[in-house]
Amino acid sequence: MKWRVVGIEVVGPYSLTVKFKDGKRKQVNLLPLLEGPVFEPLRDPAVFARVMLDPVAGTVAWPNGADIAPETLYKLPPETKPTTKRRVRRRSPNHAVHRAGARVARSGR
Repeated sequence: MKWRVVGIEVVGPYSLTVKFKDGKRKQVNLLPLLEGPVFEPLRDPAVFARVMLDPVAGTVAWPNGADIAPETLYKLPPETKPTTKRRVRRRSPNHAVHRAGARVARSGR
């Protein structure tokens, strides 16, 4: 088997950080894959969080028998993290005037 999962961590309601045998690590969102009778219960975040590593198959599995092939996990695009708006610090319009005045006052000592 070319791909094998060696580590998993639940990082969101439907997201996992998956570590593969080749050293690649990525965060993936599995919500788009959770369709059909066996995957429907996994839409409950509490059930999804019961994910476990199947050491024989080298993939992720759940107690209800659902599992996702390591090849599928490897090919999934990495989850993009929501961008946080950076707070921009704006200077006073009088910044240059204040700075120049401060320098003059100090140099007169």
